[in-house]
Amino acid sequence: MEGNNQTGRSDFLLIGLSEEPEQQRILFWMFLSMYLVTVVGNVLIILAISSDSRLHTPMYFFLANLSFTDLFFVTNTIPKMLMNLQSQDKAISYVGCLTQLYFLVSLVALDNLILAAMAFDRYVAICRPLHYTTVMSPGLCILLLALCWVFSILYGLIHTLLMTRVNFCGSRKIHYIFCEMYVLLRLACSNTQVNHIMLMATGSLIFLTPFGFMIVSYIWIVRAILRIPSTSKKYKAFSTCASHLAVVSLFYGTLCMVYLQPLKTYSMKDSVATVMYAVVTPMMNPFIYSLRNKDMHGALRKLLLGKAFQRLA
Repeated sequence: MEGNNQTGRSDFLLIGLSEEPEQQRILFWMFLSMYLVTVVGNVLIILAISSDSRLHTPMYFFLANLSFTDLFFVTNTIPKMLMNLQSQDKAISYVGCLTQLYFLVSLVALDNLILAAMAFDRYVAICRPLHYTTVMSPGLCILLLALCWVFSILYGLIHTLLMTRVNFCGSRKIHYIFCEMYVLLRLACSNTQVNHIMLMATGSLIFLTPFGFMIVSYIWIVRAILRIPSTSKKYKAFSTCASHLAVVSLFYGTLCMVYLQPLKTYSMKDSVATVMYAVVTPMMNPFIYSLRNKDMHGALRKLLLGKAFQRLA
């Protein structure tokens, strides 16, 4: 497999973070625990929002979709990684690798766009409170979500189809936890200039534009909050944005650690940052959004205790 000069469609080897058996056992239990926490946390968020009519608002509508995206995101990568940690056969087929890449790229873009939609919701709620119900109508929320899905699907398709044009030769070992864009481009032996150009062009549209929008939104939000005369009302207004701001900071912070560097310097030293955005961020989102949120606390208590009382009855 490693001796191919010009690759056709042979398998890749997902080596992961370590080839030491003892370290692999530790990594297996660590990632399994994190995966289970992520799945349970995000499923609870989705169930709590769908079961409590008080949470049927635009903010929680987008939050439920963010949780669904995070759930799909970790399921795309972690189960295969857990299988590899327990098996000697670490191969992933060419089609399997591109499929994983497609969902990875699409879901990261979707996460980003949903966060931008949530920033718009917070902007309208704080800066235009009297028009909130009119502006953030169910129709607009569904339209915004549909646009998020369309753009993320197109973004994933563009880069996955471009990757099918790339030839690989020499080593097929991927020293990473999943099939990632930069890692695959480093293994390429054909011209990848088109891929790089499209990454910069579409990345500016899908990531930098929403990020710029979020920064501008929060500048206006902070200005509006500072105009509020009451300290308690200021705190209440800021607390409605604090969770979203924390998630945005975690998402973009970990993403920048991985991708804001030249392709040639991309190596195993970025594995910690990759684990952060691929595993830790989806795991932390439910905790961040429910930590100091009384409405979410109430919905989760009703969901969990309600089921318990039903069983006792």
